[in-house]
Amino acid sequence: MNTETRRVAVVGANRIPFARSNSTYAHASNQDMLTATLDGLVARCSLQGERLGEVVGGAVLKHPRDRDLTRESVLGSRLAPDTPAYDVQQACGTGLEAVVLVANKIALGQIDAGIACGVDTASDAPISLNDDLREILLDLNRAKSTGARLKALTRIRPGQVVPETPRNEEPRTGLSMGEHTAKMALEWGVTREEQDELAARSHQRLAAAYDRGFFDGLVTPYLGLERDQNLRADSTAEKLSKLTPVFGSRNGDGTMTAGNSTPLSDGASAVLLASEEWAREHGLEALAYVTEAQTAAVDHVHRGEGLLMAPVYAMPRMLDRAGLSLADDFDLYEIHEAFAAQVVCTLKAWADPVFCRERLGRDAPLGEVDADKLNVNGGSLAAGHPFAATGGRIVGGLAKALHERGAGRGVVSICAAGGQGVVAVLEKPES
Repeated sequence: MNTETRRVAVVGANRIPFARSNSTYAHASNQDMLTATLDGLVARCSLQGERLGEVVGGAVLKHPRDRDLTRESVLGSRLAPDTPAYDVQQACGTGLEAVVLVANKIALGQIDAGIACGVDTASDAPISLNDDLREILLDLNRAKSTGARLKALTRIRPGQVVPETPRNEEPRTGLSMGEHTAKMALEWGVTREEQDELAARSHQRLAAAYDRGFFDGLVTPYLGLERDQNLRADSTAEKLSKLTPVFGSRNGDGTMTAGNSTPLSDGASAVLLASEEWAREHGLEALAYVTEAQTAAVDHVHRGEGLLMAPVYAMPRMLDRAGLSLADDFDLYEIHEAFAAQVVCTLKAWADPVFCRERLGRDAPLGEVDADKLNVNGGSLAAGHPFAATGGRIVGGLAKALHERGAGRGVVSICAAGGQGVVAVLEKPES
């Protein structure tokens, strides 16, 4: 067995502009958006008819028809139909996990190139039957006689003919992600001002990145949309301060609004990863290399830990293995902005000596992150957050940002529902 590992390069990325739910992409399915995104990457990297080692992707909100979503999207794309594909799902961490899975196979020499992708639509969310009605219909399907069928039908009551839409709450706590984050914000003393300033900065930086052409090689227009629909270039902390709190306001202490929380969104993203040899053979430049990754989970059910704090635990495990320092060894930081409060809680935890000693078992805090290096081209608060597509958006953007710098190192941190988190390191060596 070959025990040597290969460097894994990010050689291309593509996404469609993210749309607010129930708007531009209201009638586009997961498969529609993912296929379009893959074809945009195919066109950008000249992959027409190419058989890749694997395409790995997923969605959080899936219909039964999405059983083989990634494979069906590949079959609908201009990639070679004999390119294998499979689905993964880890809530908001899906896209980054897909990157890690493809990168690991390339590193081990099992494949030479692959695509990591993700898609989600909150507009076309699956709607389930009432459980009682579903049981009746199943019994109706099993019935062998007309009498048995009629008997099953007589059990239907008007109140059962009500569909069940996906619930935005944690199954084991009954609280929404926003309500969980509001508890985190209260625990860490996160102010409204901190959140609104971070949100405004996200919009301003995303707008500036679009204006200077940063996304020209990363975003393919779709259904008439050319920029992320949630983007508000004129956003300011002062304007955001006028919005009414929507989470955690039962006791008059709410700080989380629609402006400093990500909106429900639709969109897809894809990242092309490859070995250096494959990239050279195909005339593609290495934008950056995926060098490390780590996952973690917290017990938000029994120990009452913050639902979105898992990356806080994943980060030191990864950094220790890589021999890196959070505060000193990174040029760029990408922290997924599920909520502005979540980002601030994460930063406060890494800089807090008591938390780092008691929860992370460290003699000293990880350190403070320079705001000038954080989400320099905007984040999820401005772009939107189609759950499984966020990882690809961040990895593609960070790889290009490092490539523009000519050299450097960046870190990605993504929180996920269920008390989980994924972190990763990208590097661009000096040439």
